[in-house]
This record gives sequence, structure tokens and C-alpha cells, in this order.
Amino acid sequence: MRERVTYVQKLGDSLEPSALTVEGGTIKGPEVHAVREDRLTIALNELPTELQTLVAGAQDLHIRWVSTTAYEAVSPLLARLPPGFHFFFTPGKDGIVGNKLCPLLGSIFGSDICLSPNESFTSLPKDTFSHSAAFQYFQQLETLSQFIQYAKGRLCRSTDASCSARLDALSKASSLDISYDTVQHVLRVTALWPYQRQQVHVTSHPQLRTEVGILSTDKPQTLEPHEIGISGLLTVLGQDFKPSPTMFTFASRHRDAESTFSAQFLTPTGLHPTLRLRLASSAPLNLSQHDDDNNDQDTTCVPYAYLTLPRTIFADRYQLSDLLFLASKNLTALRYMTQPVDLEAPEYVMAQWGSSVLLELSPPPPSTSSQPEKKNEREEWTAEIPLHLRYLAPAEGGYSAISVPYPAVFWACVPEHGGVEFPPNPFEKVKLGYDGLFEDGTVFWHVEPRPVGGGTSLVNVVRVPVLDLEKARWVNAGTAVAVLGGFAWVVWKLVGLYMYGGDGVEGEGEKAREKKRQ
Repeated sequence: MRERVTYVQKLGDSLEPSALTVEGGTIKGPEVHAVREDRLTIALNELPTELQTLVAGAQDLHIRWVSTTAYEAVSPLLARLPPGFHFFFTPGKDGIVGNKLCPLLGSIFGSDICLSPNESFTSLPKDTFSHSAAFQYFQQLETLSQFIQYAKGRLCRSTDASCSARLDALSKASSLDISYDTVQHVLRVTALWPYQRQQVHVTSHPQLRTEVGILSTDKPQTLEPHEIGISGLLTVLGQDFKPSPTMFTFASRHRDAESTFSAQFLTPTGLHPTLRLRLASSAPLNLSQHDDDNNDQDTTCVPYAYLTLPRTIFADRYQLSDLLFLASKNLTALRYMTQPVDLEAPEYVMAQWGSSVLLELSPPPPSTSSQPEKKNEREEWTAEIPLHLRYLAPAEGGYSAISVPYPAVFWACVPEHGGVEFPPNPFEKVKLGYDGLFEDGTVFWHVEPRPVGGGTSLVNVVRVPVLDLEKARWVNAGTAVAVLGGFAWVVWKLVGLYMYGGDGVEGEGEKAREKKRQ
């Protein structure tokens, strides 16, 4: 079992080695403004039995949880997903997904996690690119409280207070990633805390190799346009007596667009709400500089919005195939949507988690002004995504509230001829759902989500009209009375026909014969 704790600062920030104290298995230092990333690498035989069973039958397994609270990220820890619980899974060679998968996920993360793989999971496309997972699942999950309790019971001893304290700290984490490496047969658990003031204080545990890094982004003269530079201090607790300086570079597929966006439903929402994305700029300046540095390579960079929609709301692929309609919404095309998506089924009869949608956005053309300050000016623009609500179960008061997470917005630079290869790096993050929909050498420039009105939540809440249970009682009673009354009327008519119909028919027959004689 190995542990890595990394404090990542912004460009220009640094910490002098003299400010750190290394004593035995502990490193101490002042507060730094940084993102903290903790990574625990666990061998297969060190896992609990039920987890060994889960990962042993997987070719690919990635669990990703993202907080609903807005947070700031720094390079190279920039990859983003919509808030919630994401599960990407590819079964082993036999291709069988066990029925124990959902109950196990439920016991770890919460009882409402999926019903069964066949009912709840959706398939990801394998015909275009082979580097995507086979199945996807999404669930809105606000906290990691169930996971924290599960991990305490499996990883912490009753006398180990520090272990429980570190797991409790996950309640303030921005994201949690759990990935199984089928080559090295290890499970990597990575937690990320947002960019804020962090106290440098890490203590190692017996039989656990702990490496601590206090790093910041750097720009050495030898840095290639597709690379990110990192410099700082590294310490292996229990082995090093003082921090060692380090500097390295690596190719990174996730970059910072240095731009922001917000997402909000237009009011009134009705049953066909429209999600408006408001982006702070039409073309990130650093993306333009990146293109200038790579003018010897042909790349196409366009913005995208990747949505994970719960089953309460969906997008209509037929509506999004109308090019004129898309142009009016500042959209270019629908690039991907989960299949199939039932357009008529109410929410309460569906078992499938929902659907994912990848939309190409259409930004306004760049400024053609000859004035440099006007040419580089960031112009705000909007794009509107039409969605549709499903019929929800009846509720007291006649209204229900549904939550729709913010999408992930990014610029994707797709190489026309080959492109840069991205070997594994210390901060690598793949199998995010949308990256499997692009070519392998694609670079993603992420746009930071910002809540509307100075809030902190990256979730939009929609108030949906439903059948009022209180009024439905009168409807039920009235319907029953109407049905019984109609039934009584039919029975009364049938009884009347039986009692008087014979004479009536015979009389009619006599009149007909008399008429014929005449």
C-alpha cells in the first residue's frame, strides 16, 4: 500500500525548503494556498473480499464522484465532470456483468444506487473509438457519508483516530476517484480538495510508503507547447531527512481555458424548460496562443457541453437534428446521445438512470477589430439547450422539485493528422465519459463553472407540476361514482330489455306481418 499527498499551487507560488520540518514520519510547514490531492494505491490482495470480487471481473472500472459545491481547480488537476456519482465499467473477457454489482455499490455509496446493471446501466459507443468504457451509470449523490462510514469499517482500526479523521475530511472534498488498474492489479483512490488555504502537515503510517509533494506549475525554457511544467519539493516520509527539489514536464490532455460559464433555466420553465449557458468569452486567449504555437499542426478547436441528465428530464434527438433550430440557439450539432431514450415514458416506470448528451456549441465569430484591445476583448455569449420533463409521480401540494447538475463545458482540440501522444503522467485522468467520444490525441480546454447570483451550488432546481394527491382523492372518489353509476345504468337498461323486450319484439313482429298481408 502506497500513499501520495500533493499540494499543487499556482504559477509563481513556491515554498522554501527551510520552511518545512521533517521529523521521523511527519512533515510540517506553514499554510499554503493550494489544491490538495491524496492518492492511496492498494494492491488487489489488500482489498476487502467483496471489492476483490468486484474488480477481479472487470476490464475497466472507474468510479468518480464530484461535489455539487463550486470549486476552483489548478493545472494540471483540471479534468471536470458534472456533479454527482459516475460509474464507468467494462466487464472482463466473459462479458458478463454480475447482479451483485448494484447491491455492492449500494452498500458502499448509498442504498439508492442502481437496481441492476441490465436495467439501470447504459451502453457507451464502441464502434468509433475503442478507448471508452462499455457501460455508464450516473446518480445524483450530494455527500460521501455512506462511503466514509464504509471505509472506516474496512480500513480503520478502532484505536486509529487519525484514520477516522482523514476519512471524515472527505466530507469537504471536491471530488473522489476510484480506478482499478488491470495491468498492475492495484486500486487507486484519489481525493481532491479545492484551491484554498491548506495546512502542510502529513504523518505517515507503519507499513505505508508516504510521499509528500509541494509543487506548483512552472514554465521552463525547454517547455513544449503541449507540455505542462511542474517544480517544487518532494519528501518520502521515514526515508528522507529533508525535502528534495524537483522539476519535470509532461504532456497533458487537460488544460485551463481561463474562462467561466454559468447555467440557468429560463423562466417560466413549464414542461419544456430551456437551459441557458452563459460563457464569459467567445474564444479563450490562451487557446489562441496555443494554436499559434502549434501552427505546424492542423487542429480543430470547438466548444462542447456534456450533460448527464437524470431520468426526470431528457433531450429530444429529433428536435436537435434541425440545423436551423440549432443555429437559433447558438448550437452547431448533437454529437452524441445515449440510446435508446424513451420520449413518452413517465419517470416512475423507468429503471434506466437517464441519458448523457454531447452538444457542439456555436460561439460568435472572433472580433475583426484592428485595435488590439478590442480584438482580445472577451465577449460574453449564450447558448440555449431545449429539454423536456417527464411525467412525475403524484405528490402532496401538486408540485415536485427535480435537480439537474451543471454540464461540463470545454473546448476540444481534435488533431487532423495524428497528434500528440499522451503517456501516463502523475496526474492522469481518463475514462470521463466524454473523452471516449473523441480521438485519442484530443486536448480538452476546460471552462470553470460558476453558480448564478454568487451562490455555491452547481445544481439547478426545477419546480414541476404534478397530480396533487390531496385533490386526487376526490378525483378517485368521483371516478368511482361515475363508473358505478354508468355500470348501474347499463344493468338497468339490460334488465328493462329482458323484462319488456320480448313483448315489444313480438308486437313489432305482428305489425310487420299485418302490413305484409295488406
